[in-house]
Amino acid sequence: MASSVKTWFSAPEVNPINNKARTIPYFNPVNKYGRTLWFSTFGFMIAFLSWYAFSPLLSVSIKKDLHLSPAEIANSNVIALSATLLVRLIVGPLCDKYGPRYVFAGTLILGAIPTFLAGTVQNASGVMVIRFFIGILGGSFVPCQVWSTGFFDKNVVGTANAITAGIGNAGGGITYFVMPAIYDSLVHDRGLSSHVAWRVSYVVPGILILAMAFAILAFGDDTPNGPWKNRGLVNSIDTITEGEVGNVAIVVAPEPKKPSETSRRSSVSNSKGDLETVSNSQSDAVVIASHEIIQTPTWREALPVVLSLETLNLCFGYFNSFGAELAINSILGAYYLRNFPALGQTGAANWAAMFGLLNVVTRPLGGILSDVIYHHTHSLWWKKLWNTGLNVLAGVFAIIIGVMDPHHRPTLVGLIALLAIPMEMANGSSFSLVPHVHPHANGILSGLVGAFGNLGGIVFAIIFRYNGSNYPKVFYIIGAVMIAMNLVVVWIRPIPKGQIGGR
Repeated sequence: MASSVKTWFSAPEVNPINNKARTIPYFNPVNKYGRTLWFSTFGFMIAFLSWYAFSPLLSVSIKKDLHLSPAEIANSNVIALSATLLVRLIVGPLCDKYGPRYVFAGTLILGAIPTFLAGTVQNASGVMVIRFFIGILGGSFVPCQVWSTGFFDKNVVGTANAITAGIGNAGGGITYFVMPAIYDSLVHDRGLSSHVAWRVSYVVPGILILAMAFAILAFGDDTPNGPWKNRGLVNSIDTITEGEVGNVAIVVAPEPKKPSETSRRSSVSNSKGDLETVSNSQSDAVVIASHEIIQTPTWREALPVVLSLETLNLCFGYFNSFGAELAINSILGAYYLRNFPALGQTGAANWAAMFGLLNVVTRPLGGILSDVIYHHTHSLWWKKLWNTGLNVLAGVFAIIIGVMDPHHRPTLVGLIALLAIPMEMANGSSFSLVPHVHPHANGILSGLVGAFGNLGGIVFAIIFRYNGSNYPKVFYIIGAVMIAMNLVVVWIRPIPKGQIGGR
């Protein structure tokens, strides 16, 4: 245990073949692996904070100031998710071409512009337009995950991805505390009118986003090997004795090409300059690593990824887990206010915040347990079934909320928490499995799966839109859809048959 805790603070153990970390230096931001972990985490958290900054203030302050109808608010929720869907589809291939660090920073900078302009909105149309462009920030999830995947090896990548996305997702909960608090401070401490205070509030997330973007550019690393052009660097080990790594010959592929099956037996230079054939196990490790090098995206590379059943399985799972989370996050404050009017805007927002804040624990836990399952079973089937089971369980709790519609606050709070736990754990387990599937196109796949999460959010938000304040009915529908869609794809193998990398 002491040894395990020590790895949290020290430089990580590194895979000598692909230079990815095999331990996670949680509390070592000086180390490049630790820096990447925390830049990915807090970059996404701050993006999420601004992406959802409208929701806590919409139900009362903005609604009253701009005379918005419930339908207009619901439409703005859908539009905010629509932009993110498009951005995630675009930034996935961009991550594979230019590297996730630059794409991450670019997404934050672009999203900061409409965040600063949020205070200029004058009517319902303006809310929809500004929320559409703020939706760019939701696309930051893709470079967040691709960046983390590039630095952490398969034994811990589920945990790393779940930590970055989980704490990042908590930004959705934090915003329910932060934005009402900023607004209340401006009104009560600074004497601003409500009309001015909610507009000024958006300056704070705008500043935070820009600061994070420039920090990523100044202090981040593209890959463990340095610049993005070096992502094709793979180390070939000529001798490995028990407990130590022998001489290493470096093979550099600046423009990596997908290796052929004939490369399974390879030759490398040893320290004396002689050529010798690498043993099968060592050669296999090198071949597997070379098949995981991210390729420059082309239609030829992308189509098999997009059209595979294994991709569909991931997309269906994330459509439900993250899609439902997004849609529920958008209305949860209004749901609490509907059932408990005495709470007011700030009180309802504070209770709604719990749903997003649980991500700090739940999403990482989903990825951590997924890695533990893989460690003990050495089977990706168990990783997949773990994800399916979490989605189905979340569907069950959503149906229970829909049937009961509790007007007893502790009951509703408890049921929302029971829903959040498997739903958010499923998000973590999904992106624990993603790095194993089509690893040479991780950006494309991450973008597609992430976009399906937003598509789910849009679909469920539209269902909320056409059911008005009948929130329990929509919870019931969400639960039924989650169970049905996940069971439909339960038979699909976790990775394509014959795939070499990602195992």
